[in-house]
Amino acid sequence: MKHIKKVLLLIICLFIFAGCNNQNGSDIVDSLFKKINNLNSYHLSGVLEIINGENNYLYDVDVAFLKDNNFRVSLKNQTNNHEQIILRNSDGVYVLTPSLNKSFKFQSEWPNNNSQSYLLHSIINDIKSDVDYIFEKNDAGYVITSKVNYSNNKDLVSQKVYLDNDKNISVVEVLDSNGLCKMKMKFNNIDYSSDYDIDYFNLNSNMSVSSEIEQFSSKLDDVVYPMYIPQNTYLSSQDKVSLDGGERIIMTFSGDYPFMLIQETIDFDNSVVSVSGEPLQLSNSIGILDDTSITWIDDGVEYYLVSNVLNQYELIDVAKSMTVASIQK
Repeated sequence: MKHIKKVLLLIICLFIFAGCNNQNGSDIVDSLFKKINNLNSYHLSGVLEIINGENNYLYDVDVAFLKDNNFRVSLKNQTNNHEQIILRNSDGVYVLTPSLNKSFKFQSEWPNNNSQSYLLHSIINDIKSDVDYIFEKNDAGYVITSKVNYSNNKDLVSQKVYLDNDKNISVVEVLDSNGLCKMKMKFNNIDYSSDYDIDYFNLNSNMSVSSEIEQFSSKLDDVVYPMYIPQNTYLSSQDKVSLDGGERIIMTFSGDYPFMLIQETIDFDNSVVSVSGEPLQLSNSIGILDDTSITWIDDGVEYYLVSNVLNQYELIDVAKSMTVASIQK
């Protein structure tokens, strides 16, 4: 009888052990989902790495959240210290460049309409939305692989979310269809009990963060060309135009997939420009994407890429190819 009891106990232990090792992580995911969606506020910091071909771009990331739907995301380029801020408050969504006195206002559903590797709500919502997510346990903690929704980048299809043993998110890798990492967000600190005043998400208070406006040349000494041009398309004309206090270069590309590329020196006005479209994370700048164009600022130059033929994915491919080379004229 004792022998039978020992055998039964052993069988029960084996079932329990097997159940622990084969768990799909639903209890951990549900707990994390409930925790994040019940937060009144949080603050996090870390480093975002964007991989564009052979080029890597590193950003210092600082995120603040206050219920309901107030976000402040600071992205500071480690190479040139250039900072941009994505701001959401009750008035709308903004992309700010305080050092250039530039601000753009969107009527947008950001960040709820696109995956975001640095926002806790987005990360966990992507996992919960994927009924086929993969849960793994390792010595460092847990790894959860799920689908993502980067609607303006068809190449990004999945994410690997790394949790430590305390079930805090430590790293998020965003992968393409070949399983190659294209973005990596490393979280240095997450504070779930940060206390923010609503004014922290105010447009004017964020535009006054920089006490000194950067100064750039009123001349376009470097002309930047796209390294990617669609097939059977070519540069047909390039014209330089003098502006009040600056210059503009207009490039016209003709052929099967025509487009126009304009680059001009920064106009240091303090107006808030209302735009259609969505914020777009390029390799080294946050741009503005709509159905037919992309606008962005890089190193004191404002770029405008427009086409009635290219789709959004092709426009993004052209814009991203301009971040890797500068040809002096």
